[in-house]
Amino acid sequence: MHSNGDHDGVDVTSWVSVCPGGLWKVQLKQTHEESQEIVSYSGDDAACSSSDCPRLGSLCRVRVRLKANMDGAESLVSEMGNEKLSDQSVAEMTEATPFPRCQDAVLQVPLGDWITLRLGEGQCNITEACVERMRAGQKTEILISRVENGQDVSAPAKAKLPLCATVELKSCTPGKESWEMSPDEKWQWVKSHKERGGVRFRSGDVWGAADSYSRALKLIITLRVHGREEEEKEQEAEVQRDTDTGDKMHQHPSANEVKSIKAELHSNLSLCQLKVNQPERAKASATKATLLEPGGAKAWYRMGQACQMLNELEGARKAFRKLLELQPESPAALKALKDIARIEKENNAQLGLRLSKMFS
Repeated sequence: MHSNGDHDGVDVTSWVSVCPGGLWKVQLKQTHEESQEIVSYSGDDAACSSSDCPRLGSLCRVRVRLKANMDGAESLVSEMGNEKLSDQSVAEMTEATPFPRCQDAVLQVPLGDWITLRLGEGQCNITEACVERMRAGQKTEILISRVENGQDVSAPAKAKLPLCATVELKSCTPGKESWEMSPDEKWQWVKSHKERGGVRFRSGDVWGAADSYSRALKLIITLRVHGREEEEKEQEAEVQRDTDTGDKMHQHPSANEVKSIKAELHSNLSLCQLKVNQPERAKASATKATLLEPGGAKAWYRMGQACQMLNELEGARKAFRKLLELQPESPAALKALKDIARIEKENNAQLGLRLSKMFS
């Protein structure tokens, strides 16, 4: 994220968001005044104090509209939004608005409609990132452009880029920062992100899956787990409390369970990174997975694949040999080792040919 100001009294905050089609640069414009462009709404939930801005888990009533003309025109695409939903109070917001993610869309929300998003689920990365920087009753403008190979796309070759849109936040329910959450709450978010990542990957939304696995990892690294003695004491205390209150005992994750899930998340993230041609990151993620769980066959295979893509043949050979130790009859490992031997033979032959020409 990067922030800077201009001479017109406007602050521009920029960051890179994940969409089904890849990475997109977002620029959010805000005035220096704290009250900037407040939209007038009726009702007690029209505004919230700065301490009650949307946080993880907040239900946020949002409307996103795409500007038809970026050169100053105020006309907006999809004006026929659902105005009835905007009249609901905070107390009436109980769940997020269900809608599918679209592989061809940048903004993963129905344009022009008032919808309810649960902050932190990653349904629309761009919209959530905007809402995190807003207050209830606030309206802001964003400029979106695609990023390819680490560079901003200036020429709109495949689509009408950049895109300009407005984001309005009508109201929000209370949420929590990650450090305010109990271990149980964090664990539920981690499992939810992991499950959502699997669903997205199977549907072909590789970038979305990577985002879900990354969100899970950011939470799980803050999850404090106890040793066996501390865990037993805490469970005894939980049983006593639950007996007194008549509630069922909460199931805290064990240290081994957290370690195993963390390894799986790194391994899954490595697979996503391989799919989007990021071998260096894939190698790093797979390495973390193997350190956490040396017996994870998938992580060793993905490390080997990443090393192959980076032309690190010795590293690839070691990874595939480790996979064979775990799965002696693995066809993928046997084939990969044959491919490495063939590539090395071809490289040696080419080197010999160049040397013979040098000294002939």
